[in-house]
Amino acid sequence: MKNLEENFKLAKKQDRRGQKALYEMFSAKMLAIANSYVNNLHDAEDILMNSFFTCFSKIEECREWKSFQFWLRKIVVNNSINFIRKNRNILYTDVEISEIGNVEENWKEEMEELNMEEIFSKMPDGYRLIFNLYVFEEKKHHEIAEILNISEGTSKSQLSKSKKWIADFLKQKQNEKQYVK
Repeated sequence: MKNLEENFKLAKKQDRRGQKALYEMFSAKMLAIANSYVNNLHDAEDILMNSFFTCFSKIEECREWKSFQFWLRKIVVNNSINFIRKNRNILYTDVEISEIGNVEENWKEEMEELNMEEIFSKMPDGYRLIFNLYVFEEKKHHEIAEILNISEGTSKSQLSKSKKWIADFLKQKQNEKQYVK
């Protein structure tokens, strides 16, 4: 952590060595976060570069080195969402949650078996976006609705659909494993 503190202080002084060190420390993790939203490595790399540019040009807004990683993550997530808004038309459908059924029962057990990279590469954009915001960014449905300009009901139904989609995906994977044996 001492390197983080030193590099953060250097980057605040616009020192290129400190900026490079911070980039090297966090770029892989931030790239994975961006890619989990946009599901396209090339686009995720663009988001990453824009995020670090924003980070280093506004680094004085981050007061403490201890919060730097979380502050940078927020920039990456916001840039990912903005990219999706500008470049993709995601269709959200309002569906009553009762129509989807109860997928909560085995949810926690199934989450342990997930290969998230594989899941995100195949999950529909709308499901992935809501899932990321709710699960990884810990946003509430009213916050998601505001961010994406959708209704709370749409956010809830998309989250429920994403969980069902993952459950179905896992069942399919399990069936494939059994068939191979």
